Amino acid sequence: MASDEEVKKGQIVEARARNISHNVRCTECGSQSIEDSQADVAILLRKLIRDEIRAGKSDKEIYKKLEEDFGETVLYAPHFDLQTAALWLSPVIVAGAAAGVWAYQRHRQKTNVHIMALNLVRGVPLTPKEKQTMLELLTPPPTPRNKWWWRR
Repeated sequence: MASDEEVKKGQIVEARARNISHNVRCTECGSQSIEDSQADVAILLRKLIRDEIRAGKSDKEIYKKLEEDFGETVLYAPHFDLQTAALWLSPVIVAGAAAGVWAYQRHRQKTNVHIMALNLVRGVPLTPKEKQTMLELLTPPPTPRNKWWWRR
């Protein structure tokens, strides 16, 4: 019968192995982690990971060994370098472009209001769309109704 310390050590090894296995792609399946796959390669990789943990290697050392043996595609999270910079930075670039388009349209809308105001002063008639825009801008917001629970 195993002692409490051995059981605890075995649980730690198992938890670390599962954590690493969830982050490693099965080379045969491609779309599953080796933890979820039942392919022969996945079973061997899970055994290799457990053996490496029992040998006292850190998680980083195990990931590095797997990457050296099977290539960078075996890891679900690629490293940040020049080749993967576009992949990592694309959400920021897309969000920045969207914010730029929004700011430009907002600026253009305000500029159009100034032009409409100048045309009004000069006596140039407004188009129906321009009239609607001016009414929307010049109409004050409705006053909040007094609620029975909110008395001033």
